[in-house]
Amino acid sequence: MPECWDGEHDIETPYGLLHVVIRGAPKGNRPAILTYHDVGLNHKLCFNTFFNFEDMQEITKHFVVCHVDAPGQQTGASQFPQGYQYPTMDQLAGMLPSVVQHFGFKSIVGIGVGAGAYVLANFALIFPELVEGLVLLNIDPNGKGWIDWAATKLSGLTSALPETVLTHLFSQEELMNNTELVQSYRQQIGTSVNQFNLQLFWNMYNGRRDLEMSRPGTVLNAKTLRCPAMLVVGDNAPAEEGVVECNSKLDPTKTTFLKMADSGGLPQLTQPGKLTEAFKYYLQGMGYMPSASMTRLARSRTTSLTSASSVDGSRPRTCTHSDSSDGMGQINHTMEVSC
Repeated sequence: MPECWDGEHDIETPYGLLHVVIRGAPKGNRPAILTYHDVGLNHKLCFNTFFNFEDMQEITKHFVVCHVDAPGQQTGASQFPQGYQYPTMDQLAGMLPSVVQHFGFKSIVGIGVGAGAYVLANFALIFPELVEGLVLLNIDPNGKGWIDWAATKLSGLTSALPETVLTHLFSQEELMNNTELVQSYRQQIGTSVNQFNLQLFWNMYNGRRDLEMSRPGTVLNAKTLRCPAMLVVGDNAPAEEGVVECNSKLDPTKTTFLKMADSGGLPQLTQPGKLTEAFKYYLQGMGYMPSASMTRLARSRTTSLTSASSVDGSRPRTCTHSDSSDGMGQINHTMEVSC
């Protein structure tokens, strides 16, 4: 891989072209941070606020970042022709190995939101050797039942597409208050993303199947994510129930569930500081960035862990991390944290 692929690329995959944006250069054997946005958005609308946040620069200087846009969702994308068969959610996951191979990434740490979180979790289930860790915001591992499917179809008939998508992205409180963020994204969803292409992605996401995951020990030959995962959802977010369900399907020794107060439907936009702190601590738990200062959130989580362990009289556990900046440590605890 060349020293720097900084910029935009169109990558050939078995299921069509994929638009990606690279920021920075590979750092030794460290994984790439690979992002995947939610339906209705693209990498800019979904992640610019988060990755441009000042404290995030301490993290991104240690990793190359790869932003993936779902087919036809990037700003300025050409409209797909009538009759175009949009990739299934499984095929969207199947496009990602081509990206990893093209740039020579040894592995990735994924950050996905909503539909993008579903794609990355599916990718990790199919290609576990390529995924070192996952941060999943607003993930819903379940397909839609007939009632939900019918409600979505009815909403599509009675509301403009941007309005329908907004109910997926934002909390009822945010929509009722018509916050500045909602107003801004209503306009940007309608102008920055090709509406025909968006409808195809929206339809495919709403036709998704259940992710085949079960918590180890609950069923014979249970299949679940092998990598450390951090689940994130805002208080009263539309995805809250789905994220709780996902948490119940993951290995508790490798999972952290973070519920963020006052963050609405999209915590990476409304609380980028808190999410950056959580992400930094997550990476430290994997053995990366050991010299980075322990943040306020990390301290509160350590206190919470010790307190929770002490309540039932058991000996407080400590979290052990690798001292190597490039080695992968082992997360040996699960915490459910509200912040």
